[in-house]
Amino acid sequence: MDLLTANDKQGQYPDSFYAINAGANALDRFPSAQGDLTCDVCVVGGGFMGLSSALHLAQRGYDVILLEAQRLGFGASGRNGGQVGQGQRSEQDELEDLVGLENARALWTIARQSVDLVRDLSKSDFVHADFHDGIIHADHRARNVQHSHDYVRHLQDTYDYQGIRALDRDELRHLVNSPAYHGGSIYEDAGHIDPLQFVLGLARMAKAAGVRIFEESKVESVFESTPARVTTDQAKITADFVVLGCNGYLGRLNSHVAERVMPINNFVIATEPLSPERQESLIRNNHAVADSKFVVNYFRFSDDHRLLFGGTESYGYKFPTDIAAAVRKPMLEIFPQLSDVRVDHAWGGTLGITMNRMPHFERLNGNILSLSGFSGHGVAMATLAGQIVAETIAGQAERFDVMAAVPTTRFPGGVALRGPLLVLAMLWFSLRDRL
Repeated sequence: MDLLTANDKQGQYPDSFYAINAGANALDRFPSAQGDLTCDVCVVGGGFMGLSSALHLAQRGYDVILLEAQRLGFGASGRNGGQVGQGQRSEQDELEDLVGLENARALWTIARQSVDLVRDLSKSDFVHADFHDGIIHADHRARNVQHSHDYVRHLQDTYDYQGIRALDRDELRHLVNSPAYHGGSIYEDAGHIDPLQFVLGLARMAKAAGVRIFEESKVESVFESTPARVTTDQAKITADFVVLGCNGYLGRLNSHVAERVMPINNFVIATEPLSPERQESLIRNNHAVADSKFVVNYFRFSDDHRLLFGGTESYGYKFPTDIAAAVRKPMLEIFPQLSDVRVDHAWGGTLGITMNRMPHFERLNGNILSLSGFSGHGVAMATLAGQIVAETIAGQAERFDVMAAVPTTRFPGGVALRGPLLVLAMLWFSLRDRL
């Protein structure tokens, strides 16, 4: 199954709130790649990682070609919940057990840098999206609260991080007017942003920096050679370096990465616009929220006061026929007071996950790099990954090596059994969330 077209039309953005809302800020279509082309670096994928790579490479003086199989921001980068989370996708105590305290500290520093980078880039005149501060972690079980509060103290004491504080049940209920939660924490220097407008802003910046951008240019093969060769159905690109930024849409392009990065679907709805007063009565101070379920519920408000609510599980790669109904159910479990509110938009998307939920960074060959598997934490980390790509190709691979040293195991059964195992895993974790 080709996930680029399994649920979407060729050359068209999904009917998401973000795409419809883009309006005058949308980009004109870029041409498809044609003929024989040469460059210093060929970047495959037009999401956060690919565009950030192209931008930062061009700023260093490299001649860059970027190939996108659909439209820029077509994939998870333009469809996600817009949360710019602090830290890595795995918690620091888990990373300490996995890679040791010293490397865990380096991973924490990199994660902090990722949020700072998104905030800084959002200030560019090319980006038509504001960065809003604050993400609340909400515990859906009372037994989880003690761990959350212990983790707050661990970050404060071990990492000297003061951007987080614990929330008891009353304060969390004050900030998030839902009966579903028992406590949690707030990352005051994390935040949220319109993801499609952010990725389109990266595209404007990359174009201005001299990147040659091609849309509807699906890569059919990457040949490991020096220089490397990349082919589409209408073009052959010769490049000193190739960067793969395909995440959940890698397909069969590289089986080694596909064994470690699995595509999975997630879904989002947007309500009708609410009044500013009603918005404040649901989530104070325009923070974003993500809860403690394995199948995470995540939600925030758009700039025009719509609740954007994401979550629910997927038992295969085809989207449900009624996404709105599927996601409305958990929304009303969190906010039963929204039973009278209309859902205006509903959409799905495909992201890439790894076994340990940490990104997979790897040199596939001396001149071919792959960075993917951001596991729902890609607004910040995928953007920073592009900056890391540029410094790595320029000969400064310290941050790349820190990320690449995190072990990424193969999914059991490899590519062939990922689909059936995905169904079993999602059934198990959705059951666990209900217990």
